[in-house]
Amino acid sequence: MGCLTLSATQASAGAPRALPAPAETAAALPVVNMEATVLAAQIDPRRADNTLTPGAKDSVLAVERALQARNLLDARWVDGYFGTTTIKAYAAYQRSLGHTGLAANGLPGASSLATLGQGRFTVSHVIKPGPTVQRGGYVVNTRTQAMLTETERLLGRRLVLSQGSYNPGGDPTSAGTHDGGGVVDIKVDGMSADTRTAVARALRQVGFAAWVRSPAQGDWPWHIHAVAINDTDQATQAQNQVGDYYLGFNGLANHRPDDGPRIPIRTWEDYQRTH
Repeated sequence: MGCLTLSATQASAGAPRALPAPAETAAALPVVNMEATVLAAQIDPRRADNTLTPGAKDSVLAVERALQARNLLDARWVDGYFGTTTIKAYAAYQRSLGHTGLAANGLPGASSLATLGQGRFTVSHVIKPGPTVQRGGYVVNTRTQAMLTETERLLGRRLVLSQGSYNPGGDPTSAGTHDGGGVVDIKVDGMSADTRTAVARALRQVGFAAWVRSPAQGDWPWHIHAVAINDTDQATQAQNQVGDYYLGFNGLANHRPDDGPRIPIRTWEDYQRTH
């Protein structure tokens, strides 16, 4: 029997080496957190300095390195800061894929980000606005629809829209914010001041940048303007409003301090993880 027994070392040497599983190979690549990356792409261009968005640096660096490898971004801008130069580079990359309009808005979408990452990084925390649906005669995407439905549940009341999303040129006073996805105006007829504030607070709670707008601020009636944070279909003007919201401003051209209810800022995905 002794001559038929291999030592552990001999057995190991003679056995074929197992190939790494696909999951193990993928795990070796950097991981880009899409939620953090898109958030940085909304906030960083609105900063007065080059402060990095917390939790986004590594993901943004991976995206910028991939853009640099495609000769779309100079090395000096590979810094973890998703400012206007990186936005323009990403939009150029989207156009190189044949995308136009909202699909080339400079915000990393799920499809373009996955393509950019091939062989370079994997993508986690994927965001998808979803297809468009009708809500009270207005167009919104399914992510926005879900956010509004949850807001109604929190408030115990129905919300009526006065303007939806994907409405280019529909209302000149909106300055293009409704041209893309994730943006709605809500009627406040018959609401008290306290109720208007409560609605804005609930909208913020589920992941909107939301403000009560008065006739004193512009050529419009009382309403609530809400922008879904991290909606990758946003028009540039809506992206800017999200960035301003995070930085403590009111989302208007006058760039005044935020006049809405103060609560911890979160995205829809953050809200879902805790409820």
